[in-house]
Amino acid sequence: MDDRSHAVDAVATYFGVLSEPTRVRIMHAICEEEKTVSQIVEELGASQSNVSRHLGIMHRGGVLERRKDGNQVYYRTADPAMVDLCRSICKRISERMDGKMPVRRELLRLMLQPKSKPKPKRPAT
Repeated sequence: MDDRSHAVDAVATYFGVLSEPTRVRIMHAICEEEKTVSQIVEELGASQSNVSRHLGIMHRGGVLERRKDGNQVYYRTADPAMVDLCRSICKRISERMDGKMPVRRELLRLMLQPKSKPKPKRPAT
């Protein structure tokens, strides 16, 4: 393979990271702040093994970074350009869905508006 082929493969891999709906949902979940695996699992309502598999694919693809703090693993976006790309694509798709307003509104809600910060958990008493 020549250098051009390697570059094309790298671009395809990068775009392919978001070719699965669960990975788009993960991207949405962490696009504004890092979260633990358990927070992502809870937000998505998916199994931990499924989420962990997708997080691994996204990390290997260079889209996510991770850090370990004790027993917790935190994930965050590694590339702000990927967040911008996701928002741009969601906006473009929503513009094409004028006849399907509930879907369009949901896309806009998920990708264009800042998410509210979660309320801090109260310590157990």
